[in-house]
Amino acid sequence: MTASSTTPVAAAPSAPRAPRIRPAKIALHIVLALVAITMFAPFAWMVLTSLKALPQQLQEPLSIIPDPWTWSNWPDAWNALPFGRAYMNSIYITALTVVGSLFTCTLAAYGFARIPFRGSNAIFWVFLAMQMVPSQVTLVPFYFIMAKIGWVDSHLALIVPAVLINPFGVFLARQFILAVPVELEEAATVDGASRWRIYWQIILPAIRPGMGALGIIVALSAWNSFLLPLVLLNSTELFTVPLLLSQFQGQFGGMDYGIIMAATALSTLPMLVAFVFGQRQIINSLATSGLGGR
Repeated sequence: MTASSTTPVAAAPSAPRAPRIRPAKIALHIVLALVAITMFAPFAWMVLTSLKALPQQLQEPLSIIPDPWTWSNWPDAWNALPFGRAYMNSIYITALTVVGSLFTCTLAAYGFARIPFRGSNAIFWVFLAMQMVPSQVTLVPFYFIMAKIGWVDSHLALIVPAVLINPFGVFLARQFILAVPVELEEAATVDGASRWRIYWQIILPAIRPGMGALGIIVALSAWNSFLLPLVLLNSTELFTVPLLLSQFQGQFGGMDYGIIMAATALSTLPMLVAFVFGQRQIINSLATSGLGGR
């Protein structure tokens, strides 16, 4: 009697299941899209208004698309006031503030994060509490100090205090330094490296992404600063872009919105470009800045 052998039949491969679309995820994306459109709408309106002729700016109802497209508003805005000089002032003030702040903030942060001394935590939190004091509160005494040392109507009053006093920058740099493994510094110390060499050759390269984010944040603050230049600067040739921009409303009586919007767009372009190229670095660095914090 021969037993018949049965060969098992291989199961047919099942078709890949389509990813399940969750209603909550769809609703989240819709909300984010609406928020993005809401945030972008004022900038789009500014650019479109800068390309409208004066009659179209005042017509009722307001139209969105320029007709005709008036490109002359941009060169008119540039030539109406010394915009080129103001651009150069803002560029070099911002550049010096960023470079100086990166050095002083990381140096102070390294001291607070890695060099133990008596009362370091108390001094750090007192220093950080200065961030909670509105600048308007200290504006009058700050002005008298600048007048006493002869820095009124000088760019030094905008650069030096911003470089030396930046509590948020010290806090952010300290969080990045705390995330650097201590073993790297211990190995360098065994090899005979000094504190300065450890800071320059180990700490700074390790926190380079954080320095990039901090640099962009400082640049945005320095470029958009308006109150201090308004109080401290008197000469037109020393004006920064935000301060010069305030002169357009007085010169054009608040009626030629096309030129005003063109000037506003010109003032936002450098920082808009900087943010577009650095936004991923800002988001990633801020998201990881607290990993080593304590």
